Amino acid sequence: MKHSHALSELLSANAYPGRGIALGRTSDGKKAVIIYFIMGRSANSRNRVFVETPDGIRTQAFDPAKLEDPSLIIYAPVRRFGTSTIVTNGDQTDTIRAGLAAGEDFVQALRSRTFEPDDPNFTPRISGIVKENGDYALSILKSAHGNPASCRRYFYEYESPLAGQGHFIHTYQGDGSPLPSFEGEPVEVDIPWTTPQDCAQAVWASLNEENKVSLFVRFLNLESGESESVIVNKNV
Repeated sequence: MKHSHALSELLSANAYPGRGIALGRTSDGKKAVIIYFIMGRSANSRNRVFVETPDGIRTQAFDPAKLEDPSLIIYAPVRRFGTSTIVTNGDQTDTIRAGLAAGEDFVQALRSRTFEPDDPNFTPRISGIVKENGDYALSILKSAHGNPASCRRYFYEYESPLAGQGHFIHTYQGDGSPLPSFEGEPVEVDIPWTTPQDCAQAVWASLNEENKVSLFVRFLNLESGESESVIVNKNV
């Protein structure tokens, strides 16, 4: 029985999944796959691009003169620490990296954080980490159905991931006011692409044209440790 979903179909059916992380392995089992995208409804959120950094990527205002509040939109979504790659939807990337440097693990580091303080949405913080051998973990820190008095922490670990398979988590169930937080565990998805270019093209085409902002895809060779990345920005 097939349980995996086509990532492109999931994205095409949802006009506003918000920010999303998909982690997995290519069909030949030789490469780990990292996908991260951001979307935006406000002018401030849409005024962004991904730019490369020495250890990953960061968000940057496309037009600095139009930047309003940088607090929740300017951060480093992807960073390396040792042989691991961290990917998140906020500045908890730095929290996880600092935790790993202090001898903590992914879960311990995230216990110091909670959901975003963007009343009334209280956007979940979603995070992932990919290890050198391709094992990965995902997390979501969210409010209790929009009630900020309670934080719910969920962690999912995937050892010896199957070839051609991944898991996808995102911030919102869909559009709304307030925005409804993601529900359930990460969705199992197919990873049919053999190159990051093909992956990026398919995912970018599936994201809502009006709301999509930026996309990052990385394929990590599990044997050599080398990686190849693709960045797509709507603002160019």
